[in-house]
Amino acid sequence: MKLIRFALAVLSVMTFSLSASAQQDKEIDFLARAEEEADRLQRILDLEDWQVFYVDSTLKHDYPAMMADYEKLHASKVSNTALYIAVQDKWMEQIDATYKRIFNPQQWQLYLKSGAGKAQKAREKRKAKAEGR
Repeated sequence: MKLIRFALAVLSVMTFSLSASAQQDKEIDFLARAEEEADRLQRILDLEDWQVFYVDSTLKHDYPAMMADYEKLHASKVSNTALYIAVQDKWMEQIDATYKRIFNPQQWQLYLKSGAGKAQKAREKRKAKAEGR
């Protein structure tokens, strides 16, 4: 759920121009959010230290990469929110694919039950709608 709230917050931020100092603050915020999410997953999934390291590393790479894609759209003056959502979906699918490799089967099932399963279904539904199925 935090990831969904985070993504919605990111979409709302894209409507404003960011100064260089504000961007730097946002990057620090993304790193803090990545650490918080890794800690949260450690608590609910009982992750081992090496798993937490990989989750943290994944998020610290993918969140800024997602924001870079958002910035490219914003710089191109794209106002279609569906494109921003497509970028978010692409990166969230990437994160989930990485998590599936990191987590054991029991942890993966707990992760899906913690809200990720609904998010995956929503992404699949949006993808099918975009493809006209």
